[in-house]
This record gives sequence, C-alpha cells and structure tokens, in this order.
Amino acid sequence: MVKAGGYANHVAFIDLTERKVEYDEVCEEDARKYIGGRGLGVKYVYDINPKADPFSPENPHALMVGPLTGSLVPLSGRLASVTRSPLTGTITDSHVGGYVGAALKWAGFDGIVMTGVSDKPVYLLVKDGVVKIEDATSLWGRGTLEVTKLLKSKYGEEAKVFAIGPAGERKVRFASIIHDGGRASGRGGTGAVMGSKRVKAVVVVGYEKNMPKPARPEVFEKGRGLALKRILESSITAPRKGGLSVYGTDVLMNIVNEIGALPTRNGKSTSFEHAYNISGENLKATILISTPTCHACPVACKRESEVKTGKYAHKSEGPEYETAWALGANIGLGDIQAVSYLNYLANDIGVDTIELGNVLGVAAEASERGLIDEKIVWGDADKFVELVHLIARREGIGEILAEGSARAAKAFGDPDMANAVKGQGIPAYDPRGLTGFSIAYATSNRGACHLRSYTPAAELFGIPEKHDPLAIKGKPELVKLLEDFFALTDSLDVCKFSTFAMTLEDYATMLTGFTGWDIDVNEALRIGERIWNLERYINQMNGFDRRHDILPKRFMTQPSDSGPSKGNIITPTLFNSLLDEYYRLRGWNNDGTIPFSKLRELQVL
Repeated sequence: MVKAGGYANHVAFIDLTERKVEYDEVCEEDARKYIGGRGLGVKYVYDINPKADPFSPENPHALMVGPLTGSLVPLSGRLASVTRSPLTGTITDSHVGGYVGAALKWAGFDGIVMTGVSDKPVYLLVKDGVVKIEDATSLWGRGTLEVTKLLKSKYGEEAKVFAIGPAGERKVRFASIIHDGGRASGRGGTGAVMGSKRVKAVVVVGYEKNMPKPARPEVFEKGRGLALKRILESSITAPRKGGLSVYGTDVLMNIVNEIGALPTRNGKSTSFEHAYNISGENLKATILISTPTCHACPVACKRESEVKTGKYAHKSEGPEYETAWALGANIGLGDIQAVSYLNYLANDIGVDTIELGNVLGVAAEASERGLIDEKIVWGDADKFVELVHLIARREGIGEILAEGSARAAKAFGDPDMANAVKGQGIPAYDPRGLTGFSIAYATSNRGACHLRSYTPAAELFGIPEKHDPLAIKGKPELVKLLEDFFALTDSLDVCKFSTFAMTLEDYATMLTGFTGWDIDVNEALRIGERIWNLERYINQMNGFDRRHDILPKRFMTQPSDSGPSKGNIITPTLFNSLLDEYYRLRGWNNDGTIPFSKLRELQVL
C-alpha cells in the first residue's frame, strides 16, 4: 500500500472476458520507482503480459494518472493510455489533456487496467471508486461526437467521455481514443486495442471536491508558486501573451517552415509554399472561435474552429500544429478550412491525425509514381476526404491504408516511401533541418515521435540551453536528457508544455511536497531513466534492437532543398556515429540491447 500523498491508492483490474472487476492498492515500491501515469502503466504491462500480441485478449491496456494529476499543479490534467501498439509492436503510451485525467483521480482511481475481450460491445462507467460494465450495443458503429453527446445526455455534462470511433472498432492500426469529441489519445493505435476488446468508451464522473491534497503543503506551495510564476512570465506560455496562448501549437508552422524543417509532400521537400495558409496566425484570423483550456492550465493553447458554410462546414477543436502539418503540408493541402474539416473527420472516426497524414502522403506519392491505379493528387481535399471514409470502413484502398504508412508503402511496392520508424510515421519536423530528431526519432521507444525527446526546445527556443539546429555536436546527450526528463513528466502526468517554463527542480519540489517523499533532481532523472530502460527492455523482449533504431531513407539520401538547412543531409555514416555515442551514454551494448547489469543498476530487475 502506498502511503504517499497524491495517490487514490486504488486501481481497477478488469477482466472483460469474465466481466469481472477487481480492485487493488498501489504497491509502495512500484510508486517510488515508476511514479504513475506512463511509468506505472508500463510496469503493469510488464508484470501482466509484456509479450502479448497487441490484438490478443491477453494484451493489457492501462489508463493511468499520476500523483499530481487533478491537483493544483499547473497543467496537471493528463491521462496516459498504455499498451502494446498494433501499429509498431512496441510498448506505447499515448496521452490526452482536457479533464478526463483529473476526473479519474477525483473518481477515486490511479488507474484502470483492462484485459480480455467482451462478448459484446460495452462501456465502462467510473464513479465513486467503482467501475461498472455497461452495454454499448446501441453505441457501436457511431462516431465519437455522437457517442459523447449520447453519454453526456445520460450521465450529465460533468461526465467525461473517452471513446473510440468506427476506426477503433475495425482495428485500424492507428485508431485513437477521443475525449469529449475533440482531444485525442492519438499515437500508437491504443484505440484499436480498446476496440479489439469491444470497449466503446470509458465514462468518468468525478468531482473537484475530491481533489488530492499534498502531504507537505508548505513545500508543495513553495514549488507550485515558483512554477506558476515561470509559466505566467514565459514568452512561450504566458496567458494571452505567449505564442502558445495567442496562436496555439500551430504558432510553429511558419517558424519551422522558414528554417527548412517542414516535411512537405511526404518529405520530398523541407518547406511548403502555402505554410502561412495553414498556420496558427491564419487560423486565428479566419476560422478560430474560442480557446478552450484543460484542467489547471492558464495557457489555453487549444483552438476551437468553425467553418459556417460550404462543403467543409463543421465545428470542432483544433487543428493543432501536428495535424495542420500532417493534413496540410505533408499532403500538399494549403486550405485551412479543408485541413480543419479533415481534422474533424479524423476525430469523429477516431484516428491519429499524424499517422493519417503519413499514410495519405504515401498514397499520393504512390499514385504520382504510377505504383497504384488510384488517382490521388497532392492537395486534392475532396479525394482525401473520400480516403478518410474508406479507411474508417476498411473498404477498397482504405483496407491497405488502415494498416498505417509503413505497411501501406510496402504493399504499394516501395517500403522507403514511408517516413516511419518502427512502423510509425514521423511528426511535423524534418531531421535535415532539426538534427536532434535524427537520433530522437530513431531511438524513440514508441516509434517516430516528437514527444519522447523534444529537441526543438533547445534548437529553437534555447531550453534548457541553446543548440544549433544544424549542428550535430551534443545531440545524443540532449536526446538522452530529454528522454529521461519526459519519461518523468509523463509519469507525474503533466503537460509537456509546462517544460517550456518549469525546471526539473520545480517538478522534483512539487513531487516531494505532494507525496511527502524526499526527491531531488538526481533521483527524479533516475526515475525517468529507469522508466525509459524498462520500456526498452519490453521492446527488447519482443525482438527490437539496433536494427530498428533507424532513420527513414529519404533523410539520409536526399538533401534538404530549402531554407537555412538547404543541402543538409544525415548520412548513414554520421547517423551511425550518433547512434554509437547514444548507446555509450546509455550504457547499452553496441547492438542496442541493455546489459542485465544496467537493468540491475537501475533496479528494473
């Protein structure tokens, strides 16, 4: 039993096959070593069945929050969805903001762990420390927007809905889970895992009066006050002044485009001639109607958009920067209304917009090169809308595209068309213009990802220190530091954007104040390193090693064609030298495996 502050000390373990719910306390040792959120979720997957096929009943799927979730800690409203990914085969965790994380803590839980498969569609009702399994037959086949509306009409507006759409039901490998119709637990196909278990939604009813309280209030308030001060003064996060607050995450579009680091038309170019049209600045000037926020967040980076007339008429959250890139520049589409509409469709059917943009980019290139008969032209919004519907139904070419960019490229005859690592498509940054991502993409434990190690923080904004975007020196050290740091913050579970203002010491102080444990900066980073190595070890148990720590061929054979990065390329020789240095810093073998001595040193084994 964990006695620290911040924990509900209550986890539901649900056997969907037997329709049985059991409850257990959180182990004190596990909490100290893995915290919660991402870290504790990974530990549960490891303990229950780390080698189960992602679509098998035996694959555990954990929905987890951390000790700071639902508290007054700034930006502390996140929830982690942890399982083995059907897209990559790796361990994966996908986080969502909004209020469902806080509600889960307020409902009396640190997490919900699902195994088995229901014989018919169900949803989970979470309230007052109890999980009930309810019939969802009437909801099966419906989009996330309709499901959210129906469940809120039944349980009240205070209910938080976390639902899959038709894509998750049909096990589209990059299906997501959507919170209240607009915020996504996007990457890795966790929605497909939920669909394979025939769980349509999780409805959480929690009340703010149950907000957790710190074990050492004076220590906590001191740390929280300083952290909040940093957020309110940062040029990136300050409410109504910082870039994220004024323009949302899409403030990055013009910045990344101008330095020649925006992958365009499936990465064939490094800048997009219509970048402004899909930027946060243009979104604000045209279709933006409000800026909703998440629990305990003064930043309000979210956008809500509306197109009132025409074939793209809709109202929805977003689009975020990653989505505007994936469904914009990466498929040659420069119309913000069409991009926003594609985002709306993706949320309703329940798919990851990043992987969707990657697989549509592969399809467009395959068509351009005559590898497929289907006519798909760059920038043809109507065709892309058609393809999204086909993916959701797994019909026609949609059956292939539903498998994700790497599998689709292979099916079309050229695996190198996919800009993917470990089977997952890249996000909105080109490593030819932001070189930190050359090693960050390759070593990510969940496939190509910007959130495992967000090196542009240093390369663009000088956080924690300035790095030249095109330089190589110091990038393996930077990647390792950020991987460990973010494994910690994902386990607390707080928003990544807090790291643009807050320091590692801030997190350690608030964690100490909340739990009552004495945790300094060194121990905090060691916790992150332990989590990272456990994830790597699970992947290693499933056959992953150096052979899978790759960079897409395009980035190593075709130089950048624009901006300050023009002519830059990550050659295989250079890449391998970076990987060697990274393994050395990690204390791993040269083949990318972890020595047992390292696992024992970190107390993983």
